[in-house]
Amino acid sequence: MDLWQTTTEALKLLVSFDMELWQIVAVSFSVSLSAISLVLLPAIILSFFLAYTQFRGKWFLLSIINTMQAIPTVVIGLLLYMMLSRSGPLGDWQMLFTQKAMIFGQMLICFPILVSMMHGALQSSDRRAVETAITLGASIPRIMATLIWETRFPLMAATIAGFSRIVTEVGCSMMVGGNILGITRNIPTAIALESSKGAFAQGVALGMVLLTLALLLNFMLTSMRGKGYLRT
Repeated sequence: MDLWQTTTEALKLLVSFDMELWQIVAVSFSVSLSAISLVLLPAIILSFFLAYTQFRGKWFLLSIINTMQAIPTVVIGLLLYMMLSRSGPLGDWQMLFTQKAMIFGQMLICFPILVSMMHGALQSSDRRAVETAITLGASIPRIMATLIWETRFPLMAATIAGFSRIVTEVGCSMMVGGNILGITRNIPTAIALESSKGAFAQGVALGMVLLTLALLLNFMLTSMRGKGYLRT
């Protein structure tokens, strides 16, 4: 099958709203949006704590967080598989090969990325905003809200980067999700499966969805940088 024919078939699948194709897209976005929604607030709180407090072992905790970013997703998937399997310590949860397991895995992947990037954004922010809030007798939640507002665009960039990371990962989702059609098959695992079978049309169509998403996210980031919202 030549490139032109494959691309044509892929476009037909997209514009005809092929049910199987868009079901895969729906699973992918549902899982990834759920994962990042669950870790966003904890990541902001931990980032604030790391940026504005001093304690013993802080450098060690930061080193662990930065190291976790470099762990391959398939390794995270393997460890999670061993924990969630019937003989594993979390086997009673019966989460293996479910969307919950995929969400859990993507949370583990996304969390250190968010913390690292948000910590950098908060640490480089203007501390006068925090000092002013403290002088005015503001509470900790109020101070956090003020700081988050002041750094909202870098934090948004970190969130987009984290979402981009998990929506395109394949290793962990394949290991703990099982690539079950209609349940746990997402865009990256579907592309891997279809490519291995030599059926490239659906893979190309799903790749177009990811490419469109990447373009939109990068356009948003570039637009914010162009307006001076993001530090370069």
